[in-house]
Amino acid sequence: MSTSTTTHSSPRAVAPSTTSSVPSTKAPTTRKVVNKRKPGSGLTSGGKRIQKELAEISLDPPCNCSAGPKGDNLFEWMSTITGPAGSPYEGGVFFLDIQFPLDYPFKPPKIIFRTKIYHCNIDGQGHICLDVLKDNWSPALTISKVLLSICSLLTDANPLDPLVGSIAKQYMNNREEHDKIAKEWTERYAS
Repeated sequence: MSTSTTTHSSPRAVAPSTTSSVPSTKAPTTRKVVNKRKPGSGLTSGGKRIQKELAEISLDPPCNCSAGPKGDNLFEWMSTITGPAGSPYEGGVFFLDIQFPLDYPFKPPKIIFRTKIYHCNIDGQGHICLDVLKDNWSPALTISKVLLSICSLLTDANPLDPLVGSIAKQYMNNREEHDKIAKEWTERYAS
């Protein structure tokens, strides 16, 4: 009984025959796998939503705002807000970090001021007290709408729901002094 060896011309590695006494010296080859999916097709539903919002905010940014990914991570953005005219924050440029949760838009983004600001609804660590970032969040909201709400907070603080009680008290009892300090901080930290 004779054994025969078949020679293959394909680039695939062939397992040696169990009846052959000569071990194979051919190294297995690797194939390059080409991803033929459309860009973004491997994203979660949250990632797709964020990608859609990025396209919208790039084409039509909200007044006094800009935002976009920090790098390659679609879930981490940086935003800038220009202090609204007529407010003590006028002329300032405020930087914010935006962290989208994996289950966005069913959970709100976490937004932190990176620029120091004198405001009763924004604490020293940059946390923001804003209803749409907490209990009044809705998946129908977009990051553009949230940034507009933050801009609105800069013109109309909510001293009845403060993060910094002393600033809220000053805002209600001595608005002139409050605005003077807010302007000084804007010139010092946001110019």
